[in-house]
Amino acid sequence: MSIGTPLTPSATRVLMLGSGELGKEVAIELMRLGAEVIACDRYEGAPAMQVAHRSHVLDMLDGDALERVIRMERPALIVPEIEAIATERLVQLEAAGWNVVPTATAAFLTMNREGIRRLAAEELGLATTPYAFADSYDELVQAAERIGLPVVIKPIMSSSGKGQSVAKTANDLRRCWDYAQSGGRAGEGRIIVEGFVKFVSEITLLTLRTINGTQFCDPIGHLQVDGDYVESWQPHALSPLQLERAKAIAAAVTARLGGYGIFGVELFLLEDDQVLFSEVSPRPHDTGLVTIATQVWSEFALHARAILGLPVAQIVRHSNGASAAFKAPSACVAPVFDGLEQVLAVPGVDVRLFGKPESTPGRRMAVVTATGDSVEHARHKAKTGRAALSMRPAGA
Repeated sequence: MSIGTPLTPSATRVLMLGSGELGKEVAIELMRLGAEVIACDRYEGAPAMQVAHRSHVLDMLDGDALERVIRMERPALIVPEIEAIATERLVQLEAAGWNVVPTATAAFLTMNREGIRRLAAEELGLATTPYAFADSYDELVQAAERIGLPVVIKPIMSSSGKGQSVAKTANDLRRCWDYAQSGGRAGEGRIIVEGFVKFVSEITLLTLRTINGTQFCDPIGHLQVDGDYVESWQPHALSPLQLERAKAIAAAVTARLGGYGIFGVELFLLEDDQVLFSEVSPRPHDTGLVTIATQVWSEFALHARAILGLPVAQIVRHSNGASAAFKAPSACVAPVFDGLEQVLAVPGVDVRLFGKPESTPGRRMAVVTATGDSVEHARHKAKTGRAALSMRPAGA
């Protein structure tokens, strides 16, 4: 792989489709390796736009608008960083010779939960939770009756827990249906209904596919509230058999999706060393923010190397660590953050302010990371740091 000089005819251009906090970290790592980065998102001033060489604002579900930007920029790599993209158009462009990371098929299959669940359970035969799909409230009721309450209800396309809820009784189904219809990335539509599993814990197994093979980061444990990540830690303890099974599942799914890059494979750990597949993202994962503190190369640095076609000799974790996401308490334009001096006064603690130009209640705005003598120690430090951080409107 040869890499040119940014802003010259020899530049290796990378087009980022999605410019949130994860895309920002990927952009920084790509620029460290000499790439020219173009950031795209639906709004001006998104985090990755603030560090990229240039940017475009567009509706990435609009295939024509997406193709116009691609043909104008002529990137060496097209990197989807979110789910809400016109993936059918990416498949067409890839067939015409454009390079989509990791592949356009991976972006298409993982854009919605139906594609990836059918691939994992029906094509690859992997163990998953019981599931069904519903296009109407009546179909939801029927699916819940077949699977058995409680059930988890999600839009087939959403992120950060939006539209996701649990129906414990039949009386909850209407509320959950309405919430799923309002929370989907592409508006109202189909949902997935999943059986509620009493898991011991849930993990992310970051799986890296590179020119020199497939490797795994140490398992990352995480805590979600309403389907959205609030804490993660590394490593998460698994039995040798669980780890073997987790790696086998992750290797099978990522091999089927193909291409190079980091994949966030989410798994449920049950009793008796059982492991169930949950979801996969063909890109860095929010729970993997902890790797900024724990690994020689974070998931973002690993992703950048892999998609550029560069080898990764070895993934090295040097510390126990944890992350705690800071979420906006209210809607705010041009927020101001306080408490940084208290957060950073503790050894081993760091903070990333994402730079989002405005917030809505519950929007992820920053993350505190920490290392410690143990995972529990690191988690305590990260949560304490998050508690010290505050946010207010400018001028307040």
